[in-house]
Amino acid sequence: MAEKGLTKKEANRRLKLHGYNEIRELFHVSPFKILFGQIKNNFVIYLLVAAAAISAIVGKAATEYVIIGVITVVISVGFFQEYRAEKAIKSLKKMIMPVYTAMREGEEIEIPTREIVPGDVLVLRTGEKIPADCVVLQENDLKINESVLTGESKEIEKFAIKGGRTPDKKNKIFMGTLIVNGSCVAKVLDTGMKTEFGKIAKMISAAEKELPLKNKVNQITKYMALGAIFFSVFIGILMITRAGSFSYDILTGILIVVIAIAVSAFPEGFPVVLMSTLASGTRHMAKKNAIVNRMSIIETLGETTVICSDKTGTLTTGEMTVKHVFTDGKTLDVSGVGYEAEGKFSYDDQVVDINKNFPLKMLLKSSVLCNDAKIERKGTDSEFFLKGTPTEGALLIMAAKAGIFREDIPSERVEEISFNSVRKLMSVLCNERGKTIVYSKGAPEILMKKCKYLQSGDKIVKLSSEERDKIMNFDKDFSAKKFRVIALAYKRTKTLKKESFEKDLVFLGLAALEDPPREEVKSTLETCRLAGIDVKMITGDNRETAIEIGKEIGIIGDVLTGDDIDKLTEKELEKTVKNISIFSRVRPDHKIRIVKALKNNNEIVAMTGDGVNDAPALKEAHIGVAMGKTGTDVSRESADLVLKDDNFATIVSAIREGRTIFSNIQKFITYQLSCNYAELFIIFFGILLGMPLPLLALQILFMNIVTDNMPAITLGFNRPANYIMQGRSISMSSIMDKRLLRLLIIAGTTMGIATLAVFHFSLNILNQDITVARTTALMTLIFFEIANAFNFRSFVNPVLKSSPFDNRYLVYAAIASLIASLLIIYTPLNIAFETAPIGWFNMILGLLISITVIIVFDLLKIRKQEDRII
Repeated sequence: MAEKGLTKKEANRRLKLHGYNEIRELFHVSPFKILFGQIKNNFVIYLLVAAAAISAIVGKAATEYVIIGVITVVISVGFFQEYRAEKAIKSLKKMIMPVYTAMREGEEIEIPTREIVPGDVLVLRTGEKIPADCVVLQENDLKINESVLTGESKEIEKFAIKGGRTPDKKNKIFMGTLIVNGSCVAKVLDTGMKTEFGKIAKMISAAEKELPLKNKVNQITKYMALGAIFFSVFIGILMITRAGSFSYDILTGILIVVIAIAVSAFPEGFPVVLMSTLASGTRHMAKKNAIVNRMSIIETLGETTVICSDKTGTLTTGEMTVKHVFTDGKTLDVSGVGYEAEGKFSYDDQVVDINKNFPLKMLLKSSVLCNDAKIERKGTDSEFFLKGTPTEGALLIMAAKAGIFREDIPSERVEEISFNSVRKLMSVLCNERGKTIVYSKGAPEILMKKCKYLQSGDKIVKLSSEERDKIMNFDKDFSAKKFRVIALAYKRTKTLKKESFEKDLVFLGLAALEDPPREEVKSTLETCRLAGIDVKMITGDNRETAIEIGKEIGIIGDVLTGDDIDKLTEKELEKTVKNISIFSRVRPDHKIRIVKALKNNNEIVAMTGDGVNDAPALKEAHIGVAMGKTGTDVSRESADLVLKDDNFATIVSAIREGRTIFSNIQKFITYQLSCNYAELFIIFFGILLGMPLPLLALQILFMNIVTDNMPAITLGFNRPANYIMQGRSISMSSIMDKRLLRLLIIAGTTMGIATLAVFHFSLNILNQDITVARTTALMTLIFFEIANAFNFRSFVNPVLKSSPFDNRYLVYAAIASLIASLLIIYTPLNIAFETAPIGWFNMILGLLISITVIIVFDLLKIRKQEDRII
């Protein structure tokens, strides 16, 4: 490569001059947009505004001001939580921001996207998103998808600029577009907002998918609010009927009751608690190497029934090692593991002299030259750092064990036919001191069709059918022992036409690569089985290799090859796919068909992928999962979830988190609704029984904001239950179901009856003042709501058998709620809230009565101990 690139000093100077390479508008979270959304989409806000207006009309100024304060708090906290959640998603995306290979001072180095400056020389390959506007200096079969700029998805061929010509569109590649084929060396012209992409950034929407979970919560909120209106109007009409006569004072009193009933059922905190829980979940996932691209998939994660996982690097370590080489009719053993260039080639326990084995030497040379990966020494020892794919890295390490490195070979790459998942071949044309030689590598069954000759010692002989069968039998033997097999070939040629590169090749040999399974895969697969999740392995390896790897990790069952899929109709595939455990020799278009077939069987599908051609399958799946380490930019952008460690266990961990999040959402919603129901019960039946109003509107609002919301938010931090991954996935079509409704009614009724009883006892038995009786009822209900929050840490484990600090945040919220409650009783705030200081007897009475809700729930849990309610 002639271009040496910028010096580090000049690059830093240009970075200061031009700024970071960012499109600010796309990553900007508009506070005003979120604030407007908080007001527009929160039905409760409108009802609270109406309640404040009625309070003003009837002369209840204190109630009016407090309700306005509540509206401000609800909007502010909701805005803050959603803004934080949006910022969290943006920051998580930056955690997987790609790096690019740039020439700096004649060396190839990796730099983050944002540090690219005009003048940088970049090396770009298939699957990468172009990070800046550039002019092409060198290219190899370069094709670009410019749909992000033009709206047209067809591939556009690009060419290197020649001479001193002014570059035109054919020589330019643009920021945000994608390399779908080939590779190039390009010089950066513009970055950031000065690019063509930057100029139209305001018209481009990186829109988040709709969040169904939020819509479901909003629906519950709306129904509760409408129910509150119905009951308040009903009670208002009932009171008017009982009054017999009309006056301003009577009407005012009725309106105050109507406000109290309506406010009692307003679940003001639902949106706030939901966003807090989701934001917390995304942070937990990020700590476990799962980066959420779209918050909308969190609920879908918990519903997953099928995981279609790539084998290499996900179920296996991805650190490949060549263990055997078949060449010149012999199978050689290769010692050493990983990316250390320590090892020897041996035959029958005798070390092979590379210089005396021409076929082996040519095979190693082919492995190095027909290769896009690079290895760099970590230090002075023989351990190397890989830049590229694990397969190509293993071939470079194999050659390094023989002391063969690319930089030591007097060879210049002239042309290239890139590898892709359809061809399963790669070929390069090299100029070696005036001689032109083609080197090829690929899948044995594909490459063998291109071979006409065989390297036998120093001679090239015609490849007989017997030799061809012998080679393919060795391929099968290697595959049956779980090895991935790569075939290598070459030929001397005089023509520079690409169409003739892969004709009449000379077969050199086979390289058998080992890719050991990850240690945690077996236990993770067992977790999936207990959770009712079917795992299907998808691999480009042949049938025999796939079966053996499947046996080792515990995926055993029927196998379907890519050729088999081609022969099946869509309907036939739908009938077959459910019983298949392993898919071998699969192409990206097969992945799409597999996903569609599973979806048509009503499965919730998670699909992994790392290549540019995997993007359609990732988009088609309910949950597209891309690889953070080995995945292309295209696959990462198409995915809903990105694995920073490329580990299968991380997918299962994300599913566990998804189930936990949904379980916690069910807990806090059931908890909050039980509290709203209790408040409604107290007001409704208090009026029906002819009692004075047990609780006032301001007191109810205080409980809703402080003693409801604070514990409810902390319920979103409940740790995963030990049974969360036992049994089939949970259906999230409805947040509330019959059993949760039953718990809601039991809790709400218990709290309502007991609080009314305390109010009656204080007012009529102890003959205490109405304000004292209301304050006693208020504290009793506050104690109840705090105790009830501890009930909803788990639907299975009794409170009295669990540590209070299983959720320490709930303990803190309970203490804060109690302190706030004491402040509105024992400070001048009691004037605004119409409370009065109460004695120890009243306080202890309320505390002891509140324990009944824990006893009732613990008895239910013990009785249903065997149930596993999520």
